[in-house]
Amino acid sequence: MSSYTIDDLRKDVAEGRIDTVLACQVDMQGRLMGKRFQAEYFVESAWKETHSCNYLIATDMEMETVSGYKATSWEKGYGDYTMKPDLATLRRIPWLEGTALVLCDMLDHHTHEEVAHSPRAILKKQVKRLEDMGMKAYMASELEFFLFDQTYESAQASGYRNLKLASAYNEDYHIFQTTKEEEVMRAIRTGLQGAGIPVENSKGEASAGQEEINVRYADALAMADRHAIIKNGCKEIAWSKGKAITFLAKWNYNAAGSSSHIHQSLWSLEEKPLFFDHTGKYGMSPLMHNYVAGLLAHASEITYFLAPYINSYKRFMAGTFAPTKAIWSKDNRTAGYRLCGEETKGIRIECRVGGSDLNPYLAFAALLAAGIDGIENKFELEAPFVGDAYGGKGVREIPRTLRAATTEMTESAMLRKAFGDDVIDHYTRAAEWEQEEYDRRITDWEVARGFERA
Repeated sequence: MSSYTIDDLRKDVAEGRIDTVLACQVDMQGRLMGKRFQAEYFVESAWKETHSCNYLIATDMEMETVSGYKATSWEKGYGDYTMKPDLATLRRIPWLEGTALVLCDMLDHHTHEEVAHSPRAILKKQVKRLEDMGMKAYMASELEFFLFDQTYESAQASGYRNLKLASAYNEDYHIFQTTKEEEVMRAIRTGLQGAGIPVENSKGEASAGQEEINVRYADALAMADRHAIIKNGCKEIAWSKGKAITFLAKWNYNAAGSSSHIHQSLWSLEEKPLFFDHTGKYGMSPLMHNYVAGLLAHASEITYFLAPYINSYKRFMAGTFAPTKAIWSKDNRTAGYRLCGEETKGIRIECRVGGSDLNPYLAFAALLAAGIDGIENKFELEAPFVGDAYGGKGVREIPRTLRAATTEMTESAMLRKAFGDDVIDHYTRAAEWEQEEYDRRITDWEVARGFERA
């Protein structure tokens, strides 16, 4: 929750410090969509509600009006949804002059009920399930990305060929190399901090030009909100410096993929750590055993929400620190799920499956739904994997393709019960469309391989 209030905004508007308010919703891709309000009008009336076209939660990456959705279509006329600002998310945006931002919930224009397939509503439903059980989830998502020494415009003009990375070599934990990139990374850290997102650190990552930004954990909804703002903010700040950033999960065959590792733990509403039991092995409570067992039991079913695009599956390569096996292990970065903070109240499970292209609301919701199912049905946790998981035989695999992950999602009784049939059908259509679009495209690889030799 932001400490910046509507009264603070009114004061800033009256005294000339804020002249623009961004009212944003989050689309299926996890991007911020919305309107730029003249601040005087926003504080007068738009802080209560505004509107947007309902196609915004039924488009693809390129904003195509995709057929086959039950919720919205040309036949239904593409009407409005109501955007209801959540004033708990209101904040100044330091990297944009005179600007504040607020995230909005999406409501049905007629009933004013939340739109069930909107990403924020999906996560809020799972948060409410936990609250009804006397629990809440704390989460933290680490974000990796690549930084380029050129603009988005020049990258596009080149056809995304011969891109110039911010460094020429692996810069994992490098201080000297990241000093060269500090103009951008310091602006990101201080900008996010100024926007009410507590930053822990940034660092070089395991490939040339690769960066990571880490912020403090928060309750699940607040962390998802932070995640969405972080991605948008990183792009805006890099753009303002004449640079470009990509959150593509696998931008180049020879480079490491970019992940979004998700740390998760459950606490009581009174802030007691429910995953910690000093008498348990590794400090794990029976509740944590059940939760992690749920993650593993439903690992294939929830993969789509951790890896939603064709490109997402190019990241799952052995020996790259991206997992290929959906197993758990103790402080082992080759596993899909890693136990962290053992024997402490900060004990947690880290999901390493998700890429930097995921939608945080959908990913968090899917993880919580799987974990809750494990708790409700008291799933038994298998023994932890020991050793190099890449070479593991006869163990649970992460789905290798979007097709496989889509089938697992759409046939999941657990997800249909947790999210609702209409929601799963909606995202099944999104996954199908992504596959259909890819299947009919001609790639550079195909042309280079077969132009002469076919």
